[in-house]
Amino acid sequence: MTVTGITANRFLLDAALQPVQGSRFAPTGFADLGAAVFDRPTDDGWVKCLLVESAQSMANRLEATLWDAGSARPVASIADLPYIHVVDDDGNHLTSSREESHRLASPYVRYASSGATDGLGIINDALKLSETAPHDYRRLALAVLSLDPLALVHGVFFAGKGAKEFPGQPKFTRLITGFIEAHDVRAAESGGVKRDHVNHTQASSGGDATEGYGSVPFARTEWTARTITASFNIDLAQLRSYGLPDPAEQLLAAIAQLEIATLLAQPLRLRTNCDLEVLNEHLVARSGEPLDDIATLASRVADLAGQCRANGLLGEVVELRWSPKRAK
Repeated sequence: MTVTGITANRFLLDAALQPVQGSRFAPTGFADLGAAVFDRPTDDGWVKCLLVESAQSMANRLEATLWDAGSARPVASIADLPYIHVVDDDGNHLTSSREESHRLASPYVRYASSGATDGLGIINDALKLSETAPHDYRRLALAVLSLDPLALVHGVFFAGKGAKEFPGQPKFTRLITGFIEAHDVRAAESGGVKRDHVNHTQASSGGDATEGYGSVPFARTEWTARTITASFNIDLAQLRSYGLPDPAEQLLAAIAQLEIATLLAQPLRLRTNCDLEVLNEHLVARSGEPLDDIATLASRVADLAGQCRANGLLGEVVELRWSPKRAK
C-alpha cells in the first residue's frame, strides 16, 4: 500500500491459513473459559467458530517482529528510530519501551534514571501536560513520536501513580489490530498419559501426582476448521487525526505494514500443537492494494525515518538505569 496522501479510513487485510501438517490445531485458551467458541451468522444459518489467537496476543507478536531478542535491540530497519532502553545496575539489558506492555508509561521506564535525569522527567518534559487545560493530542502525538514512534503504533496510556505524574492521563489507542479466527469448527478429542517409568504404582513412589509421581492420564481437545483466517486492521483515520507531518504519518503506516508482512512471513507456530502457514502467495487488502514485501517496506521505513530525522521530528535513543532501590 502506498500511503502518500492517506485518504482511506482503514487498511484491512485477511490472510488464509492452514495447519502445516494434518488438520488439527490448538487455539488460545482463557482462564475459567478454555477455548473461546462463538457462533457466526451466515446466509445458511449460524456457524460455530473459534478464536485461535486473541487481539492481545497478536499485538505482542506484531511488536516482537521488529525486536531482535538475541541482541536485545531493534531490528536494522528501525534502528534509526528513538526509544528508551533500560539497563540494570550492572549495565545489562533489562527492558525497553519497545518490550513493556505499557511502553513509555512502564514503571521500569518512568523510574529508571541517568544521573539527575529520570524517565518520568524525560517524558513529562516532552509531553508538557497541564493540570488546567485540555489535552492537545496533535501536539502530544508529536511528542510521543519524538520519544518512541512505536508507542503510537501500538498505543500508550500515560497512567501513573497519582495525577501529578501525568495530569489528565492522556491515552493513544493502538493503530494496528490483529486476530485469528477459525470458522465452521469441530472439536477433535484425544488424550495421552504421563508415565512414571521408575515406579509402576503411585504407592511405590512414596509420593503422589501433586509432586509429579505416578502415571497420569489426560484428555486433550484440539480443533479442525473449514477455514482459518488472520485479520489485520490499520486505523488510518485515527492516524490522520494526529495531524502529523506527511513523512511521520507515512512512517507509522509503513511500520504497521512491515510488522504484518514480517509476521506472516515467519513460521506461525503459535503453540506446540498450533503450527500454521499462510495460503495466500500475494496478500491483497480489501481495497485492492497489495501488501508490499518485507524488503520494500523496510526500505520505505528507513527512508521515511531519515526524512523525519532531517525535519527534527525524532529524538535520540535514551539509555536509563533501573534498580529496585532507586525505583522505591
